[in-house]
Amino acid sequence: MRQVQGRVWRSGKPADGFTFASISDCLTDENTLVWADIYDPDHEALRELAGELGLNMWAVEDAVAPKERTKTSVYQTHTFFTVYAVDTCAPGEDAPPDTSLLVKHRISAFVLPRGLITVRLPSVNGAANEFDIDEVSRRFDDLGGQRYGVGALVHGLLDVVVDGHFEAVEALDDAIESLEDELFADSAPRRGLQRRTFQLRKDLVELRRVVLPMREVVSTIQHRRLDSSTSSALDPLYADLYDHVLRASEWTESLRDMITTVFETNLSLQDARLNTVMKKLSGWAAIIAVPTAITGFYGQNVMYPGINTVVGFIASSILIVVLVILLYVMFKRRDWL
Repeated sequence: MRQVQGRVWRSGKPADGFTFASISDCLTDENTLVWADIYDPDHEALRELAGELGLNMWAVEDAVAPKERTKTSVYQTHTFFTVYAVDTCAPGEDAPPDTSLLVKHRISAFVLPRGLITVRLPSVNGAANEFDIDEVSRRFDDLGGQRYGVGALVHGLLDVVVDGHFEAVEALDDAIESLEDELFADSAPRRGLQRRTFQLRKDLVELRRVVLPMREVVSTIQHRRLDSSTSSALDPLYADLYDHVLRASEWTESLRDMITTVFETNLSLQDARLNTVMKKLSGWAAIIAVPTAITGFYGQNVMYPGINTVVGFIASSILIVVLVILLYVMFKRRDWL
């Protein structure tokens, strides 16, 4: 195993002496609750632990398989689920426009009657920061979870994960609002707006794949917890957690519509700006064509009235000025200039 940590509670009180080798012994004691967290596990060692604890081997394969989806599987002696925690990172000013705002952490868990075994893999996109597993332990203590058994441990884990989803949705919401402000600003949008919009769409798709299946995960765990003796006490907490999952899902769906609207509006505004530029260029081209046409006419190698006279020069100049002013006023009134 790359890194293993855990905690043990006996008779509702924290106890020392957790070791990876003693997990199976702790699980056989009815008065003991154990939580083992395994980071970046060795596959063979995890298979040996699964054989010792009677874990489903397909679930073990899913715990370390690449690109596993969010799901829950219920077996006779345990429940297995896989979720993704999400962190947000603010890209620097020099970061390319297609830099993702999200960092995903994959977490799998085996829920046993008197224990929880979590298996964490390195961040999906190779970020340096990892999931704060200590926050799960703190929330379990704040809840007084020793009285409620493994269900409180699972709730603490899922609560931290769902809170991370909320923070990610909020960060994407702020990013979309900044795009809207930039889109309708008086000055022209900065370069890379289209790429940043497209990247936000990709982030929302990734977040949607993580958030939407959480409804099934929370619902399944809520109704199939193995510590049935304390299920009624934890029901309000799981109901509140499920409500948070629904809110995160609905928020994600609404942001998906918003970013689509921003994407389409940006294209429409680009067409509108292009039409405005073309209209102004056409107006100025028409104005410039007046002196060009008059001076070109007088530049012919033929005799015409007023040639080589001051009166002819003044007449042609007055004609140019009058026509230019007339066209300028007409175009200005029609908002072409």
